Amino acid sequence: MFDRSIKIAPSILSADFANLGAEIRAVEAEGADWIHVDPMDGHFVPNLTIGPNVVAAIRPHVKTFMDVHLMIAPADPYIEAFAKVGSDMITIHAESGPHLHRSLQAVRGFGKKAGVALNMTTPISHIEHILDAVDMVLIMTINPGFGGQKFTHSMVGKVRDMRRMIGDRPIHIQVDGGIDPTTAPLVAAAGADVLVAGSAVFKGGSVDTPQVYGDNMRAIRAAAEAAQA
Repeated sequence: MFDRSIKIAPSILSADFANLGAEIRAVEAEGADWIHVDPMDGHFVPNLTIGPNVVAAIRPHVKTFMDVHLMIAPADPYIEAFAKVGSDMITIHAESGPHLHRSLQAVRGFGKKAGVALNMTTPISHIEHILDAVDMVLIMTINPGFGGQKFTHSMVGKVRDMRRMIGDRPIHIQVDGGIDPTTAPLVAAAGADVLVAGSAVFKGGSVDTPQVYGDNMRAIRAAAEAAQA
């Protein structure tokens, strides 16, 4: 059932890579709604992270919803691989290939939810005529590639414009980059409902002190829900 309630999606980019399974179980136990996974290719973005084999390894640990954000160009050759290892949502960048609608159809063809990500300089008009092919729009609030960057405040208006364009369609708006208890209410008030947070969730905690993860997520959620009300 589609709903616009606030969902917290911790990015495992900020987790302990030597202990990913335990980290995922810890944040889920503390209230994570989704698990956000960031494959990067070192070409589309200046970082190299994980591939399908790692996603396959962590899939048994994810009991909620695995949200896979491909920062890969071209994305098309990798859609099948990431679908087959258990992604629930596959988000591709509007800038990552010449035939975006075809790419989104491929994601849905594997039975997955399809998301489209927009870099900060990509206008929302780029996807205006293919909205019916997506389940989620991801508005980047930083330049993709690295965690821990500062939120770009000019993107709040972009989120608001995207929410207006979506109208009553059952499409989530996700934001990624610099989300914490200070910035979460800004994007929630503008219409975002899925909040990706990495360092703001994992800072100060560990698999041995998971309650810190819970405290961090509750602070983000409370601030966002107060703004959404």
